[in-house]
Order: sequence, then structure tokens, then C-alpha cells
Amino acid sequence: MRREWWVLVAAVAVVWLLFQLETMLMPFIAGMILAYLSDPLANRLQRLGLSRTLAVCGVFLILLLVLVVALLVLIPLAVQQVRQFGQMIPGIFEWVETALAPQIHSWTGLDVAAELDDVQQTLAQHWQDAGGYLAPFLGQIGRSGAAFLAWVTYFALIPVVTFYLLLDWNRLLDNLRSMLPRHWEPDAVRLSERCDEVLSAFLRGQLLVMLTLGAIYATGLTVMGVRFGLLIGMLAGLASIVPFLGFIVGISVALVVAFFQFGSWLALLGVVIVFVIGQIIESVLLQPKLLGDRIGLHPVAVIFAVLAGGNLFGFTGVLLALPAAAVIMVLLRELNERYKRSSLYDADQRERRDEDAP
Repeated sequence: MRREWWVLVAAVAVVWLLFQLETMLMPFIAGMILAYLSDPLANRLQRLGLSRTLAVCGVFLILLLVLVVALLVLIPLAVQQVRQFGQMIPGIFEWVETALAPQIHSWTGLDVAAELDDVQQTLAQHWQDAGGYLAPFLGQIGRSGAAFLAWVTYFALIPVVTFYLLLDWNRLLDNLRSMLPRHWEPDAVRLSERCDEVLSAFLRGQLLVMLTLGAIYATGLTVMGVRFGLLIGMLAGLASIVPFLGFIVGISVALVVAFFQFGSWLALLGVVIVFVIGQIIESVLLQPKLLGDRIGLHPVAVIFAVLAGGNLFGFTGVLLALPAAAVIMVLLRELNERYKRSSLYDADQRERRDEDAP
């Protein structure tokens, strides 16, 4: 068999293994992503004079502190605000039906109240369906001790896998490089460096942008006294993975909450100022410093990759989606560059090369 056929067979075998070992691979892929994200911090601690083991332990100490703060403070508060926001929704529907719908009907002739009833029925139906799907799932987990134990084991393995991968990360990269065929090494190293540039800009840079924007929005709304400030800030920060989506979602929800809470235009102006300040900080400071022009992943490509990965491989596919999208994008750019240099794109290039040849 030719070498290209062996490469194709190996690729098909890898995809088949991903399908077969989807659940089992989850802790290893999650640990690999965490190790990749934490490696620069470990390298920096090493440059300060720590050994690799102590540097990795320092990274884990920082991650543990972040996890403890999230579990003890942020997550319980966010869950409480979600519950309170759910209790507020019927009042919003009632106001729209009694106050806003008649005005819209008098202006446009559109019966918003009837449409609102359909929306309420649809929400109630999907809520019941979600509960119907969730109950058997939870019941199955409860009845199957082995399944529950397997999931607990998988999540417990994530920090273990992360620790050992982070401990030997540089050594693993050197070993992989030494295994490459010598005539493939220059191109493989060049492409892997381009993939690392895109991935580091997106995963590390975009993550910091999302966290910073979420903190700015949550702090500003909380200082203003807007209810659910932490929840709205977290929602806007998560949605900021797509440019301007976090701003649109966050300011829309915050304006609705502020209107029902204060009922004054001054409060709405304060909400707008908070989100405008967040956008200015993102445009002037966060984007140039953390991302620059290196990211290269289109927002539509990000959404498609996450949805496609989830449909194909479940939670494991979601973890693999963005790294796979970055690698595919780099390979497509490489193919495009080679195509532009080929005679298939410009037939005159072959003639010019033949004329320049001695």
C-alpha cells in the first residue's frame, strides 16, 4: 500500500476509536485541555526558579482556590438568582399582557396577547418535556450504581490526568517531535506552531476576555443595585465567546430587569453606561492585549464547531470542537497557500518557473 493509504486508514481508525471510546475519553481530553491551558503558567513558575514538580503543584493550588471560591460563593449565589428570576417571569408576562399588549394593539392592530399565550404554552410544554426527559435519566443513574460510579470516577480522573500530563508536557512534545519522519518534521513543526498560535489566542485569550467582561458587567450591575447582577454578568460573559453577542444578551436582560425593578429612565441609562464601559474596555484593552489579530476563528465557525462536535461525540465532542476547528482552519490556510502557488491556480507560474530554471 502507498503511504497516503496508510495515513487514510490511520485517520479512519482514530475516528472509529473516538466513536467507540467516547465516554471513556472524556477525562483524558479534559485533562489534556487543562494541561495545555496551564502549561504557560507552569513554565513561568519554572523560570522563577521552581522545579517542574513544584511549579505544577503551584498551578494546582491556584486552580483549587478558584474551584473553592466557585463552589462556595459564585455557584450557590447564581443558583439562587436563577430561582428568583424564574419567580419573576410570570410578573413580566402579566405586565406585557395588561399594559404593553393593549398599546401595541392600538398602534399596529397586532394582538400580542394571543401570541403571548402561545409563547407561555410553548414554554410550559418544553419545560414539562425537559422534566420528562430529566426524570428517567436521573432515575436511571439512581438505579444504576455502576453508571453513577463510572461518572464519578471519570470526573475524579480529570485532575489526575491533568497533573501527570502537565508534569511531562514538554517531554511529551519533544518525544512526539522526535518520532516524526525526518522529511515531515519541518512542515509538521511549522503547522503545529501555527495551530498553537490560534489555539492559545482563542482558548486562553478569549477565556480571559469572557471572565473579565463577566466580572465588569456583574460588578457594575451589582453596584447599581440591579437584581440578578451576578447572573446577568455571568450570562453576558459566557455569550461573549461570539463578538457582540454577550453585549446584546446582557444589556437586553439587564434593561428588562432594571425596568421592572426601578421603573425609571435613569436606571436604564445606568445599565447602558455599564455595558458601554465594558465594550470600551474590551475594544481598547482586552482585544488588543489578549487576542490581537491572531485568533482567526470566525464566530460562525465557533458555533458550528461546538454544535457539530456535540452532535457527533456528545460532551467529548464539545471538548474537541475548538481544537479540531483550529487545526482544520490552519490546514485549510496551508492548502489555500499551496493552491495559490500552484500552476492549477495560475498556469503562468509554471512557465515563469521554467524560464527561471537554469
